[in-house]
Amino acid sequence: MTRLTLAIDAMGGDFGPCVTVPAAMQALASNSQLHLLLVGDPDKISTSLAKADSAFQGRLQVIPAESVIASDARPSQAIRNSRGSSMRVALELVKEGKAQACISAGNTGALMGLAKMLLKPLEGIDRPALMTVLPNQQQGKTVVLDLGANVECDSAMLVQFAIMGAVMAEQVLEIDHPRVALLNIGQEETKGLDTIRDAAAILRESPDINYIGYVEGNDLLTGKTDVLVCDGFVGNVTLKTMEGVVRMFLSLLKSSGEGKKRAWWMTLLGRWLKKRLAKRFGHLNPDQYNGACLLGLRGTVIKSHGAANQQAFAVAIQQAEQAVRRQVPERIAARLEAVLPKSD
Repeated sequence: MTRLTLAIDAMGGDFGPCVTVPAAMQALASNSQLHLLLVGDPDKISTSLAKADSAFQGRLQVIPAESVIASDARPSQAIRNSRGSSMRVALELVKEGKAQACISAGNTGALMGLAKMLLKPLEGIDRPALMTVLPNQQQGKTVVLDLGANVECDSAMLVQFAIMGAVMAEQVLEIDHPRVALLNIGQEETKGLDTIRDAAAILRESPDINYIGYVEGNDLLTGKTDVLVCDGFVGNVTLKTMEGVVRMFLSLLKSSGEGKKRAWWMTLLGRWLKKRLAKRFGHLNPDQYNGACLLGLRGTVIKSHGAANQQAFAVAIQQAEQAVRRQVPERIAARLEAVLPKSD
């Protein structure tokens, strides 16, 4: 694959074009094969483009949109009134084959509903799932899903998530026979909701899935598993709790000791320690892994955090590039065809 074209909902998120457009310029600067379609209000996008490098103009196109889906809009209402919105137009570009992926920081429920309606789920998938890749203590990464697309999940959906997560671990992280676990309140087989126990029973009998059992929340970053599966309610709360703790820790590293008088050697020692700690734990910064892939669709859709800054949104664009080049939807479809009939 040479030319890569992505559609960006430039109006989505808390900051809109003032973040999405500079992030798009950053992405273009890092990949000479990348072409971007910025969807939204042409006037607002043009204002943000005023400071952009003119060298990128040939790989950039503004696609007009009439409206923006509000971040607090009810998904059902937003979908009914979505025609002409920046989010829907961006997804339609993927549907029509004019773009290979869509990136949006907008309303999660609306993005999920519109993506399912326009791009359609893969055969064997009830509902798509939001997935991200988190760093762990073993200097590796862990695939985690669902992160909020589906608040309630039955056992069949959890099994589908496990299959899709395993494909992501194999294709994106290049892990052979990735370990798959279910997030639960204990490691004993008798613990947890019926849906979790039923999913565990199915996964144990599937020869194509390297299922290792239950994992508790305190193992999220330990590297104990390569794929961690849960419903969207639990996954969203878990991820945002972890991000809050990490942001607080990193902010303490930056602010500790400010305004205090101390001996020169103590000041130097403090700076050295903060530099070492920031280097050791900086990879845990949520900005470094922003961008959740909506797995289970016939096209590639990336959901960025609504409050993402420029660097974080640029990471989400990189996630889309990687998913397209790895042909994630096609590989998941092939695995589903091979695995689901055996585990159903």
